[in-house]
Amino acid sequence: MEKRGPKIVLISPKGPLYRHRGGIFRQNLRYMPLTFPTLKALIPPELNATVECIDEGIGDVDMNLDADLIGMTVITGTAIRAYELADHFRQRGIPVVLGGPHVTLIPDDSQPHADSIVVGYAEEEWPRLLRDFVQGQMKPRYKQAPDLNIGGYPLPDRSVLPRWRYLTADVFEATRGCTHNCSFCTVPAAWGRKPFQKPVEEIVADIRQRRAKRALFIDLNLIADKHYAARLCEALIPLNIHWFGLSTTLLCDDIPLLDLFTKSGCKGLLMGLESLSRSNLGGNHKAFNNPDNYVQVIERLHERGIALQGCFVFGLDDDTPDVFQKTAEFAVDAKIDLPRFAIVTPFPGTGLNKQLESEGRILTRNWELYDGQHVVFQPAQMTVDELQRGTETAWKFAYSWKSIARRLWHSPASWPLSLLTNLGYRYYANRLHKFYTCDTMFGVERPAPASRAREASVLEV
Repeated sequence: MEKRGPKIVLISPKGPLYRHRGGIFRQNLRYMPLTFPTLKALIPPELNATVECIDEGIGDVDMNLDADLIGMTVITGTAIRAYELADHFRQRGIPVVLGGPHVTLIPDDSQPHADSIVVGYAEEEWPRLLRDFVQGQMKPRYKQAPDLNIGGYPLPDRSVLPRWRYLTADVFEATRGCTHNCSFCTVPAAWGRKPFQKPVEEIVADIRQRRAKRALFIDLNLIADKHYAARLCEALIPLNIHWFGLSTTLLCDDIPLLDLFTKSGCKGLLMGLESLSRSNLGGNHKAFNNPDNYVQVIERLHERGIALQGCFVFGLDDDTPDVFQKTAEFAVDAKIDLPRFAIVTPFPGTGLNKQLESEGRILTRNWELYDGQHVVFQPAQMTVDELQRGTETAWKFAYSWKSIARRLWHSPASWPLSLLTNLGYRYYANRLHKFYTCDTMFGVERPAPASRAREASVLEV
């Protein structure tokens, strides 16, 4: 008889991103997270482990669940909930492992709440931790080796989550990391600026295995290595799929590569436009963005049938109270298919956090408020309340019926998809004071309570 292996429960904790489940649609308009399928596939087969995955974005955690080991992935906005769950299960005698961006950024914050933590990517350290665990030798901390390679591992096992609860399970990852050093971004702070790439043939094999007709690439910057991006696009052409992903505006300076994106089936891209101010962009190490060229970027995408989710952040030091209306009007006039607005957030470990800490401008370290829709620092040229309310104003203007019609009249995206996503954003834009939920690219998302942010007027440690 085969020996029973450990029961491992993987949890994605809820936080401000999931204050409200639902909306105007019955289906959860988020993509299936790739973390669970990846972690499941990395479990050594000889352990004969039983695996259960719980995404609190779609369901509740049974506080009386049975497990031999619990693992949780933690982003800053969910850290408080993760610690609450970890402390509860450890009190019940169940060992807990924490990993993810927040743990990697500030491991000492997470260590007291876990039996073990994983700092960095999981490919090598998660299997090593599990083998140590079954031998009774699990260490307090595992750290990614600098020479990590993310190729050559089993394909993600997407059977661990209910496909029907998500907008799509056809989520793929070709690369990790980014060569840029934007001061508000957690990626260079957590993982450095070295790009990691999977062999193109592995991506193709995963897509073929899924029999995907639409694919979502969650890579932070698909053109970090343009030669790799070109090889990937060439390999996608025979698959005859439509795909969505993320890129920087620099893609539109490289017409041959942009045309290759189009030929390979690209139908939508998320780009961080961030600001209409050169000073803001330069001051945050994103001078490669040129606001004077934004309209050209949008036109070049639309000419090729590619829709744009354009993201802006408010609260940078050059921003004044008129920035919200100016930015929202630009988004409408330039016909951005799906504009998205966030309050700049000084995540721990980032260059922005270090700057604001040194200037005494951090107002709270309540991680639950670090969600991109709460003010957690003192803005340079406006009050906390002006920043919070101004962001809400931008959302409501961009997603008024009139603005939606103006933006989508000539949208290259399919009408059902464009209308669906814009209706979802409009729903949340008019309920910012009630909740904030996470989304996917061209899915439903956003916004947050103003009242909670206004409470962040004194330092919380």
